[in-house]
Amino acid sequence: MAQKSISCGVSQMPVVGLGTWQSKKGEVGAAVEHALRNGYRHIDCAMVYQNEEEIGETFKKVFSEGIVKREDVFITSKLWNTYKRAEDVPKACAKTLKDLQLDYLDLYLIHWPVMFKPGENLFPTDADGKFIYDEQNPSFKETWNALEKLVDEGKVKNIGLSNFNKDQIAEVLEFARVKPASLQVESHPFFPNHDLLAFCKKNNIAFVSYRPLGNPGNLSKNPELKNLLEDENVKEIAVKHNKSPGQILIRYQIEKGNAVIPKSVNASRIKENVNVFDFNLDASDMASLNSVYKKLGPKGCRLCWMSQYSDHEFYPFKDEL
Repeated sequence: MAQKSISCGVSQMPVVGLGTWQSKKGEVGAAVEHALRNGYRHIDCAMVYQNEEEIGETFKKVFSEGIVKREDVFITSKLWNTYKRAEDVPKACAKTLKDLQLDYLDLYLIHWPVMFKPGENLFPTDADGKFIYDEQNPSFKETWNALEKLVDEGKVKNIGLSNFNKDQIAEVLEFARVKPASLQVESHPFFPNHDLLAFCKKNNIAFVSYRPLGNPGNLSKNPELKNLLEDENVKEIAVKHNKSPGQILIRYQIEKGNAVIPKSVNASRIKENVNVFDFNLDASDMASLNSVYKKLGPKGCRLCWMSQYSDHEFYPFKDEL
């Protein structure tokens, strides 16, 4: 079945993309190639994943061999926390473009609202292991204006945000000449992020869900986490549609008008995750999935806290601590 797309700034974003977070070197390139050979037209990257060079080799191969055309693939990357000063933003973008072997990005996101000490060390820490923040603490406006220049120069087509809260997005909207095209945040039935989604819809910001499967790969590290793939509501709907629980969770995001970026390096799982365009979830399915979070509390359960940043002025989830 053909991919569907949603509006993202001046572009169309295919609704199912391949996430590459935690995809190891030696595996990620093959995963990206397999995805592109099996209908994916959206690849999500980031400098901090430290695998963009291998992905770039794959892009070079598939584009030069005519497996897909560059213009037919929507490619996202992200500005890391150590590059928030105006003079550092173009350096970060240049490195990503070089590593990915691209002339432009379809979407460039500010990865987190926090700012680290600039330098080659992506995770600068002091003797006690605490993050060292940028003493200049550049404003969102300073960083955003530098991103807008990248748009002007044709190096990126769209710019956006990741892991920003509603108030932080509203602040950017007030001064942005180029409006945020997309917000990438955690969203799944355990933590649907309903209020933030409604805010994005109102402001024509494409909503992209990461960890759509509840990040089952981290269950062994966090035994207290529940497995969303084993949730009774999810399994019941999967049986009803003769689909896997993972496919139901991906389709759930699509039905809400979102894009979704499940991560995998497993060839069969990559293929399964994009095979979600031959069925629909009905109103009762959506009502059931929209109620799952209530099992875990009034707002559900966020899985990606990055609490090691929680003492930063711009940490986005302070109201939830």
